[in-house]
Amino acid sequence: MHRIAVFASGAGTNFEAIAQACISGQLDATVALLVCDKPAAEAVARAERLGIECFAFNPKDYATKSEYEQQIVALLDSRGVELVCLAGYMRIVGEKLLSAYGGRIINIHPSLLPAFAGARAVEQAIEYGVKVFGITIHWVDQTLDGGKIIAQQAFNYEGDDAEEVHRIGQQIEHRMYVETIKKILQNKE
Repeated sequence: MHRIAVFASGAGTNFEAIAQACISGQLDATVALLVCDKPAAEAVARAERLGIECFAFNPKDYATKSEYEQQIVALLDSRGVELVCLAGYMRIVGEKLLSAYGGRIINIHPSLLPAFAGARAVEQAIEYGVKVFGITIHWVDQTLDGGKIIAQQAFNYEGDDAEEVHRIGQQIEHRMYVETIKKILQNKE
């Protein structure tokens, strides 16, 4: 059985979708660790309810990004993690984590990259007036949302309600992320 880690900063709906897919057997994997940079985030509570180990930390408690990433790498290594899935993790992955897990980190982003990289992607797209929104899953490298694209799905939306776009997008994300992880893990076998 494959061992994955999920990184989140907020509600953790993608984390839960991945964890439930592991529990149900849809994914031949287990979530070995949730990493969360906001100890009070809903993702932490979801991990507790699901009985999944969580490393919740406050980055301000560390002198440098390298320091907390070194601790994360040690945790990932000790749990035999093969794949890291960023799911609403609102921190840029640093050199320490990239050097240890480069080529094994994926991210989900609420736009059709390369358009609207970075934070507030949906809001940026609405401000620009786009009519086709989307979701992208990509490999993580040293560029901001610039790694090689693995999967994308577009959807039409004629309006300006960012919350509605996020709701529509999340329904796609939950299914799409699980399907993409499944393909990646099958290719490792």
